[in-house]
Amino acid sequence: MLTDPDGFYEALLDAHAGLSTEESQALNARLILLLAHQIGDQQILTACLRAATQRNAP
Repeated sequence: MLTDPDGFYEALLDAHAGLSTEESQALNARLILLLAHQIGDQQILTACLRAATQRNAP
């Protein structure tokens, strides 16, 4: 469980500060791949993909 979601969100926004759209998209892609590697569970990753494509996703 993420203990400081607001802090993580702020760090994420800070990481994108000053980047172009293309640079921001590349950062997101790298971050997604790194996090997927850390999670390492195909079922969890697939569930996250499904959740993220829902219109009411958090």
